Amino acid sequence: MTASTLSPTAHLTAEQQAVTVRAAQAIAQHAEECEAAQDVTEGAAEALRRSGYTRLTLPTAEGGLGASLTQFAAAQATLGEAGAGLALILAMHGHIVGAAFGGRTLPDDLLNALADASLAGKLVNALASEPELGSPSRGGLPRTAATPDGPHESALGGWSISGRKTWATGARALDFALVNAATPDGQVGRFWVDLKAAGVTIEPTWTGALALRGSGSHDVVFGGAAARLHAPPSSGHPASAAWFWTAIAATYLGVGWAALHALIAYARQRTPTALGAPIATLPRVQEQVGRIAAELHAARALLHSATQHWDAHPNSASVPLIGAAKAYATNAAVNATDLAVRTAGGAALTPALPLERLLRDARAGLTHPPSDEAAYTAYGLSLLNE
Repeated sequence: MTASTLSPTAHLTAEQQAVTVRAAQAIAQHAEECEAAQDVTEGAAEALRRSGYTRLTLPTAEGGLGASLTQFAAAQATLGEAGAGLALILAMHGHIVGAAFGGRTLPDDLLNALADASLAGKLVNALASEPELGSPSRGGLPRTAATPDGPHESALGGWSISGRKTWATGARALDFALVNAATPDGQVGRFWVDLKAAGVTIEPTWTGALALRGSGSHDVVFGGAAARLHAPPSSGHPASAAWFWTAIAATYLGVGWAALHALIAYARQRTPTALGAPIATLPRVQEQVGRIAAELHAARALLHSATQHWDAHPNSASVPLIGAAKAYATNAAVNATDLAVRTAGGAALTPALPLERLLRDARAGLTHPPSDEAAYTAYGLSLLNE
């Protein structure tokens, strides 16, 4: 975690910088124990809550720190370098809050609940994926059902939620979730559920995962869980994609930077007896470090440009470039970790260095939408249609 991860023109405020540093420290302190537990420990969850990072993307008018998309990207890259598994928990919270208020994608009662949770340090995620449904980005009606159990036309009415959600990043650490569920009329609503209340069970399905073992991305099973607040189907506001794709791009870009810094540290201290000098003196090592750094700088610059364009023009025309930046950043992280492992050699395959974990974690970035082909096609189409 170094200043080089942050874009020098991001201009985080003092408060934004403070919560980012606290969150990064919390992640660095607890990442190893969460990786070993293959889950988010209670100590880690509490440290994330206490960091104050949940206020980062909440508007200042609501009591938050009002981070722009560019500032969020800079902060999230720092967290990604500290540890991707726990960083993604805060990434999910940050993008949900940023998009909800930036695009007014939720009704006022839900925005108020989201603001209250953020100010209290509570962790929130959106749960949409299901075993049969796959990625919600490809459409389809969820199996998770919302059944009215009161005058649900009003905000004071009630719903009962039953079903299963997969890939719930930070499942045990989460306090609330926006849950996609099908209503009796065949619509897909979003329901505010207290995950610490009755009717919610966490099933440890993430154990043994290839990557992000410390994220605890288990299944969440709802058995008649109560939901008092709900929103109509998503309107597809561009803010949702802009904030989510930026959260992913920045977090995994941080993983790439972590690999570069780990390789540099190892190259400076590794001194084989046959060489009689650190391997940092070898031209091949110097070349690989240069290749990794150049691609990461390019990815950071592209993401910075894309988020700045959104901040200046928050509309659908700005989204394709963010998608391309996501694709470029996640691939840059994969390339960085791969080259770092190749360059460090056999030591990189052992827990003595963080490179084997970083290699695994970086691969997960490719699984988040948009896919490479979708991202570059959309960006190319936007340019051809100018």
